[in-house]
Amino acid sequence: MLTTRAYALLGNWTLGHPFTVLSILVALGILAAQYTADHLRIDTDTGKLIAPDAPFQQYRRLYEQAFSQDLSTLLLVVESETPELSRTASKKMLDLISRDKANFNSAYIPNDNSFFRQNGLLYLDTDELQALSHDLSVAQPFIGRIAQEPNLTGFFSIFKDALEATDKKATDKAQVVPIDLASLADKIANVLDKTNNGENTWLSWESLIAEKKKRSDKEFIIVSPKLDYSQIRPAEHAIDAIRKAAAEIQGSGLPPVKVWVTGEVGLEDEELAGISAGTFTASVFSVVLVLCILLVAYRSVLLMVATLLTLAVGMVFCGAFAAFAVTELNLISVAFAVSNIGLGVEYGIHFCLRYRDNLKENANKELALRAALMTVAPSLLLAAGTTSIGLYAFIPTDYKGVSELGLLAGTSLFICLSITLIALPALLKIAPAPTAFRAGEGTNVFSQLAQKLSALPLRYARPVTVATVVMGIVSIVLAFNLKIDFDPINLRDPNTESVIAFKKLMRDEDTTPFTLNVLAKDANSTKILQQRLAALPSVSKTVSLSDFQPTDQDEKLALIEELVLILGPQLQHFPELKTDAAPAPGITHLIEAIDTLLPQKNQGRDRESLTRLKKELQEILIELDARPEPSRTIYVEKIQTALLGTLPQVMKELSTSLEAREITLNDLPSDIRDDWLSKEGLYRIQIFPKKDLSDLTNLAEFIAEVQSIAPLITGLPVIYWESMREVTAAFQEATVIALVAIALVLLAIRRNILDTTLVMATLILAGLFTMASAAITNTPINFANIIALPLLLGLGVDNGIHMLVKLRDSPPEEQNIYQSSTARGIFYGALTTSSSFGGLAFSPHAGISSMGLLITIGIFWIMVCTFIILPALSKLVLTKRNELLCQRVEGLRD
Repeated sequence: MLTTRAYALLGNWTLGHPFTVLSILVALGILAAQYTADHLRIDTDTGKLIAPDAPFQQYRRLYEQAFSQDLSTLLLVVESETPELSRTASKKMLDLISRDKANFNSAYIPNDNSFFRQNGLLYLDTDELQALSHDLSVAQPFIGRIAQEPNLTGFFSIFKDALEATDKKATDKAQVVPIDLASLADKIANVLDKTNNGENTWLSWESLIAEKKKRSDKEFIIVSPKLDYSQIRPAEHAIDAIRKAAAEIQGSGLPPVKVWVTGEVGLEDEELAGISAGTFTASVFSVVLVLCILLVAYRSVLLMVATLLTLAVGMVFCGAFAAFAVTELNLISVAFAVSNIGLGVEYGIHFCLRYRDNLKENANKELALRAALMTVAPSLLLAAGTTSIGLYAFIPTDYKGVSELGLLAGTSLFICLSITLIALPALLKIAPAPTAFRAGEGTNVFSQLAQKLSALPLRYARPVTVATVVMGIVSIVLAFNLKIDFDPINLRDPNTESVIAFKKLMRDEDTTPFTLNVLAKDANSTKILQQRLAALPSVSKTVSLSDFQPTDQDEKLALIEELVLILGPQLQHFPELKTDAAPAPGITHLIEAIDTLLPQKNQGRDRESLTRLKKELQEILIELDARPEPSRTIYVEKIQTALLGTLPQVMKELSTSLEAREITLNDLPSDIRDDWLSKEGLYRIQIFPKKDLSDLTNLAEFIAEVQSIAPLITGLPVIYWESMREVTAAFQEATVIALVAIALVLLAIRRNILDTTLVMATLILAGLFTMASAAITNTPINFANIIALPLLLGLGVDNGIHMLVKLRDSPPEEQNIYQSSTARGIFYGALTTSSSFGGLAFSPHAGISSMGLLITIGIFWIMVCTFIILPALSKLVLTKRNELLCQRVEGLRD
């Protein structure tokens, strides 16, 4: 009675003073929008999403406090076809970034400093250094000769003499170049072919002279950007400046260089960009689809506009609540904005459909509105309450991302409901009544079809039930094949630059970010702990400060001294290249040498390589004859740079590396020591895995073995693993809370165990079918879409209640249950809800996309269970119960 009186008072106020009501809402809406704009922010720190107070999170913060120099940084990966080019490009990039004080705090290349340039050879294994020493000894004659004539003629002359030295009559082996001739011919031919076709390319002399030395065509730059947290993408300006710098170095005549932007800040920036674009796309998709659904449901533009205006006002107040309640939206809770489009408009649909039905029976607009408010408000309040259960079930969990999503989305339901019951009647009161509804509407094809369809689950109740049991058993089997993927990288758009670069780094054992870190209190305990960790089967290697003191230094320094004696002053005073005024004679002599040697070659590869080289050399002669000056000189310089451009740089770097001296830990530069020894005296041990950690079995084994020796660890593997455990526990907790709460609410409302069992059975079936569909579509459970099942429980329970009440109150055989306003409200409400979540499926963010897809699939199964399975089950159960009751009554009479 009290509730009825409250609804009556609300109707009197909204319908009696519609302009006053709307004016107050507009004024409050403006204030709410301003408050939201000033206070609501987005926090992309994924470390805060899951169990922020858990032990693994506390240890992570301890580690980050001790070694904070590389936090909130960008990692630039400079990649090209040669190591020399990567180094040159990275230095140019570093220079441009360092001069941009507006966008960057600092930048550095980790392995490019005077210390490593001088002492880098000491960090090679002894076998590697011996192999390098042998290669350089073989190369000494070549280095000496090219230093005397550093141009194309000198190079082609050396190559010609090398070819002639392979002749059986030749005895001067000092003329041999430091590489297999067929391999060298292939490399030269490739460079000449690209150059003749207008491409910029360099021949790598580092690779030629020291073939066996480990080298990388990647260079790394660690950049500390200036972040503007007033923007949605705080690093946007810094990353734009990096892309501009990358384009600038490409324009300096260098061969193609790719600068990948990744790292913590790079990944977050592209994730934010993807979420922003995806949310906008999802919102547009949802609004367009909702418009279509509303037009079909209402067949009235007026009612559609009124519903959308009410939704817009509700969204403004929901945003203000978010700004007040959490201040910062995280990467999960930001999805509440899109979900409110479908969930919020559902209440408007129920109200307008009832208003439309009332207009058919009563032409008085105010009476129709008042009747709609009095009849719909209680059921909508019940629907909001039951739906919010599945959302509020996340609040007690330790998964902050979905905990805040549950709070915001659950509360937003009541905000949208309140706005609907206040604003929508007032809007419709001042708007003209839809004339199309004044006259009664006859039956049509759709109503006849609905009549036939509504009879099917009731007429074939037993076959439907048997099919449901079979589907349930199959779904249970399929659910055990459901994949789990808790790698946050897989939640991001796989086509973004930062993710591609990150995954490339993961494939390299030396650059993988999937490593663990342990802190030790002193050097002695670090040494003992490192030895124990390195002996584990799942560990590839360990690195600590002590590893930066090279081993076998006496033997290595002796090898370096021998190289100094062999190479002499040739390296120290290696000249710059000189433009060749007349390279044609040298090229002609080389072609003649190839023609002489070809008949003597029996191996097909040698003949093919030399023939191809000869063809490219002949192309050069044709170009030289065809080009006038100064084009001819420019062409010669381009060929010479392509073939010999990296040689002076390699010789200079090699000369510097021969100045190595004995190193102790005290000789290490401060920037290197700071990466491994904190100011508080904590030593860092980095642990590299031996196996692929994308496999959960390998990941669990790696973490378990390391924790058996060092229980407190940090790093991406353990953060992902512990996060997975926390999220799984949160999911289980939320599901149990939702099921128990829903069951209690159903018992309280229906006061009937049978009704409660029927609704709960259909909910559980919908959950099973959803998991089976995820397994069939190869949609793994991840950090984002794991919220789907508890959320679907809340979304589906009110549908079950409404349908069960309709089945109880109206004999289904005598009425078209699908044409009732209740069924239509359920149907169109589910369509709008699925449209909002379905829009998320178009997001480039893989996590949000999978969440939208899984919830959309779940809503489909909820509709199947509500409109087909529940009527069939209720008929069988209720009919059987009625028969038993009749038998009891007959027995009592007898």
